[in-house]
Amino acid sequence: MTRLAIPVGSQDHVQGQAQAVVTLVEYGDYECPYCGEAYPVLKAVQRAMGDELRFVFRNFPLAEMHPHAVRAAEFAETAAELGKFWQAHDMLYENQTALRDADLYAYGLRLGLDTDVVTQGLDGRFDRKIKEDFTGGIRSGVNGTPSLFINGLRYDGERDVDSLVSALRQAARDAIRPRAATTR
Repeated sequence: MTRLAIPVGSQDHVQGQAQAVVTLVEYGDYECPYCGEAYPVLKAVQRAMGDELRFVFRNFPLAEMHPHAVRAAEFAETAAELGKFWQAHDMLYENQTALRDADLYAYGLRLGLDTDVVTQGLDGRFDRKIKEDFTGGIRSGVNGTPSLFINGLRYDGERDVDSLVSALRQAARDAIRPRAATTR
């Protein structure tokens, strides 16, 4: 089974508590239609799991197939600097067919980002962060999007809410079992 090569750390975009018993990492592309289909599923999974889940998003723009994916990732990273990553993330997935620069500027205004801030964010200054996410994905065996990892192990099962919640709950049980054995 393929393992996550880069552990979750301060460089990541995270929802949920660090001490959550289960972590779900997504390598995603804002222009990928499969990621777009997974987006509401992952939101529902987060609601179902509540405090048991820590969700992490990493950039994996497939630029050759999706010409606006890198710019969308740059926009999300720009918003992240101002504490608005998740709002930008959601906006990009909810408007996946409108990711041209003009759209990104409009989204920036909706998020309260000054036009100059968006311009500066689209100037390549986040190339290193995006490349690091991408390279970490390659090292982890990612070859398409979305790619999911549950507690560091690649998940290739069904992508519906029930299947994912079941896999996450099993991972949570597996994570708790060794802890309980060591405390006896």
